[in-house]
Amino acid sequence: MTLSFSTDCPRATLFFYCCILPLTFGSWVLKCWWIILTSIQQPLFAEVLVMSSNEPDGNGADGALPPPPPPPPIPPNVIPIQAELEQAPELVKKKVVRVPIARRGLASKGQKITLLTNHFKVNVSNIEGHFFHYSVALSYEDGRPVDGKGIGRKVIDKVHETYHSELAGKEFAYDGEKSLFTVGPLPRNKLEFTVVLEEVSSNRNNGNCSPDGHGSPNDGDRKRMKRPYRSKSYKVEISFAAKIPMQAIASALRGQESENFQEAIRVLDIILRQNASKQGCLLVRQSFFHNDPNSFADVGGGVLGCRGFHSSFRTTQSGLSLNIDVSTTMIIQPGPVVDFLIANQNVRDPFSLDWTKAKRTLKNLRIQASPSNAEYKITGLSEKACKEQTFTLKQKSGSDEDSIEITVYDYFVKHRHIELRYSADLPCINVGKPKRPTYIPVELCSLVSLQRYTKALSTFQRASLVEKSRQKPQERMRVLSDSLRKNKYDAEPMLRSCGIAINSNFIQVEGRVLPAPKLKVGNGEDFFPRNGRWNFNNKKFAQPTKIERWAVVNFSARCDTRGLVRDLIRCGDMKGIAIEAPFDVFEENPQFRRAPPMVRVEKMFEEVQSKLPGQPQFILCILPERKNSDLYGPWKRKNLAEFGIVTQCIAPTRVNDQYLTNVLLKINAKLGGLNSLLAVEHSPSIPMVSKVPTIILGMDVSHGSPGQSDVPSIAAVVSSRQWPLISRYRAAVRTQSPKVEMIDSLYKRTSETEDDGIMRELLLDFYTSSGKRKPDQIIIFRDGVSESQFNQVLNVELDQIIQACKFLDENWSPKFVVIVAQKNHHTKFFQSGSPDNVPPGTIIDNKICHPRNNDFYLCAHAGMIGTTRPTHYHVLLDEIGFSADDLQELVHSLSYVYQRSTTAISVVAPVCYAHLAATQIGQFIKFEEASETTSSDGGLTSAGAVPVPQLPRLQEKVCNSMFFC
Repeated sequence: MTLSFSTDCPRATLFFYCCILPLTFGSWVLKCWWIILTSIQQPLFAEVLVMSSNEPDGNGADGALPPPPPPPPIPPNVIPIQAELEQAPELVKKKVVRVPIARRGLASKGQKITLLTNHFKVNVSNIEGHFFHYSVALSYEDGRPVDGKGIGRKVIDKVHETYHSELAGKEFAYDGEKSLFTVGPLPRNKLEFTVVLEEVSSNRNNGNCSPDGHGSPNDGDRKRMKRPYRSKSYKVEISFAAKIPMQAIASALRGQESENFQEAIRVLDIILRQNASKQGCLLVRQSFFHNDPNSFADVGGGVLGCRGFHSSFRTTQSGLSLNIDVSTTMIIQPGPVVDFLIANQNVRDPFSLDWTKAKRTLKNLRIQASPSNAEYKITGLSEKACKEQTFTLKQKSGSDEDSIEITVYDYFVKHRHIELRYSADLPCINVGKPKRPTYIPVELCSLVSLQRYTKALSTFQRASLVEKSRQKPQERMRVLSDSLRKNKYDAEPMLRSCGIAINSNFIQVEGRVLPAPKLKVGNGEDFFPRNGRWNFNNKKFAQPTKIERWAVVNFSARCDTRGLVRDLIRCGDMKGIAIEAPFDVFEENPQFRRAPPMVRVEKMFEEVQSKLPGQPQFILCILPERKNSDLYGPWKRKNLAEFGIVTQCIAPTRVNDQYLTNVLLKINAKLGGLNSLLAVEHSPSIPMVSKVPTIILGMDVSHGSPGQSDVPSIAAVVSSRQWPLISRYRAAVRTQSPKVEMIDSLYKRTSETEDDGIMRELLLDFYTSSGKRKPDQIIIFRDGVSESQFNQVLNVELDQIIQACKFLDENWSPKFVVIVAQKNHHTKFFQSGSPDNVPPGTIIDNKICHPRNNDFYLCAHAGMIGTTRPTHYHVLLDEIGFSADDLQELVHSLSYVYQRSTTAISVVAPVCYAHLAATQIGQFIKFEEASETTSSDGGLTSAGAVPVPQLPRLQEKVCNSMFFC
């Protein structure tokens, strides 16, 4: 038979494209042509199939087919390559996607305690209904899209008010941007409206209008100001996007979460935001802040802490609940601009202000201008003082129009008859556009309220905020009850149409109080901590170190250095640490006190090196400032990265035995000692951990301050060492791209035989410190990730760790436990009928935990101030097979191995250590300056790979130490 092709493609050409071309340019061409050929209606392959089935020898009735013509010649500059044969899809092993494990059962150990929590029961009656999602497009009359924030709500409110009947009387839930939701459908899938808003630019000035209605420095705007009110038309397009069944909420409560559930909960949260917006609140995610001066607390620097409320819907084991908590955000001090700047720069009067700095601080803030009370956005400052800054004022004299040059000061004083007391010599506020400035004297400008302050707080501001925002448990409960009552959620139309009713009583849960673990200190002494605390009075450290070669340096701190050294040696002797007299005490040369920090550190080290007979084992450094000393980072880098010397920095104010004991806790841990340890790790008898080599990891990523988008993030991982101990750790730290939360350097293959990742470093240390044993079990505590990132932890970070293990030994398959520790949540617990915080060791795994996943809340520490914040632990993976009781006891015990203090801490020690390591190493380099070494492997952002400065590696003598203590 004759082969006929159903395409117009000649056989020779087909042969070339299917056979020769792939050999020349590789398998990707073959893939492309396979897709094309299989889509050409199939006759070609059908006929080939017929031929081969009827004539097994491949010859037709008339003999062999004529040979095809030769293919086109291969170009001389092309070298043919062999096509790679790919495995059939069914032979390719599919990658398993891990998801968080389900709860295997509830724990039972501990003394039962009845508690209340700040969750409120939510009943949903309209479970068969649907949310309808619509996308919203706003544009001006000429078709330009509306991009100004804040205007969307006003436009949609106007649409709802004007076209209520056309919208079938439906209530909206609008997110303020591009999404709108209704219960049930709107009359049509696509709706278009036009609305007119009066004076829409009074809240967000566009720069073209004058600061008042009677002329201004930009008097060319007078023609536009003839009407007392201005109006703008907006086109609104509402288009159907999706249908969300409310049944998804009921399914989630049975442990069957879906994408629809996330959307349905999002709609409910948007309804809460909308409710707060209508009350004039500042919205920050799911937190709302009222413009109430009674809720403001001055924290210094022209910054106020504004107390508000967080509210969000949560699915729990007992059904849907509303979680309400007190929340605080930072705002700019409202009122006269000058008063804010004086407080912000800490100067006495406006004539001492740094106006270059002021310009940066004021940019984009909103002001109210006196006497018109119109609102504007600050775009800059005038280049000259008010009495020197001129503009062209147009005046009419009869039918003629004259133009005169006049200063801003003279215009306001002589033409407007407004008294200016101090503005003459100060710059003016510019609220216009770059090429069309509009100037207002600074004393006529007041900052409007509820403007967020997004820069990092100073140490003193943070301390003041903590002091002023803390609330005792009973006070917090009263404030939350009042908030629920004032918000009147039962009267919210959208919630009512969803059939949602919110109970006003705190949900009651059953907690359990775990007993404190037995600790071991020096001389084999055992003891039980009481109320999560203990001390070293008349006790010695479990494993004290010796300090033989050491020195003291004093960077001009006012301190009795000799007396401090004497007391430190005496106190060390009481704790079992043998401290020899120091080589010397080095006082800073007064001529360098005002030198840059790096110079001061270099000069001090030169003096130390010139006088010491050899490298010291330890240096005690006395700093002049207690917090945020510029010397700290350079000093730590010099010691740890360049010389490998352990160092302890102090800034003593009141020296007594308790202070010195706290200092010795850190010194002993850094030099390789142990202050206390668990009795069960000394035995050793920790369930599932002591019998099989087990490494415990703590992982954290710290990011730059808000607004510092170019500051690299710092990833730190700490690991336990010297198994079966779980009280000793070491750290590995790397930089990565800014704001990237997933750690990307756990496994970092640089060649066929080299891996420069974090995990290799930690695993090799465990092997050498644990008697040449590889860990068969790896327990990971991950800090700082939200629930939306759990799958990335399981499928991105855990994959890297497995790769690092396989790179060391292909046959090595350790078992993993992955636990996320969250502090940034809003669940609190209260003792019913008691003013005290919940006792240390309180654990909750029922009623308000996840309906499917394995999670629990633990208050390991004693909350002495304010209301205790529990840590929320999520067990994402458990291949070891812990019982609920054993795992919770392990987590609780790890809150007692923190070597820096004599208290149980609020989160497991490995997580705390990771945070400390990231913070300390992060101060090694000043990110504002260009680093000599950069790496483009530090992660990806939307703009692609971002070069980040590399951190210096620690010297071998200190890299395995607890330098971060």
